[in-house]
Amino acid sequence: MILSCNSCEKKFVVPDSAISTSGRLVQCSSCGNKWKQFPVKQVAETTQDIKKTIIAKPSPKKTKIPTKPKNKKKSKKTGPDLYSPEYLAKKHGLKINSESPTKKQKAVEKNITFGFYASILVFVIFLVTILRLIFFAEDIIIEKLPNSEPYLNYLFESLRNIKDIILNLLY
Repeated sequence: MILSCNSCEKKFVVPDSAISTSGRLVQCSSCGNKWKQFPVKQVAETTQDIKKTIIAKPSPKKTKIPTKPKNKKKSKKTGPDLYSPEYLAKKHGLKINSESPTKKQKAVEKNITFGFYASILVFVIFLVTILRLIFFAEDIIIEKLPNSEPYLNYLFESLRNIKDIILNLLY
């Protein structure tokens, strides 16, 4: 059943079962106007009864005075349509496309991210690789840069100490 507010002329959809034959007090959610609403079928029957009684009683003929047609109030939209794509994009960040997604768009949606633990693992592998390269090229580095020998010795001694600490913790 579609109800219309008498004050602001806003229309509402209400289930037929919500309004009983005795009527129900209804309030407009837009302007707050309250009225008693009867089922549409019952209203139609009462208007037919009134028309029958008017037809049954003949009334004297009256001349009609021309009147100006009443202008109906046009309801102004107070905001955007709640389901418009512009509103959904602005308010909720949703983008609605009428086109079906292509293969490229589907591939982009399945974007795989590089997580924290994966980046730590890559860093450790990179660090071990660099240290092994330095270990194998130690003689060449000392030959080219003789001042680097104490630094390399200190680096490898520190790595041995870290290895011993980890092994002592585990065993």
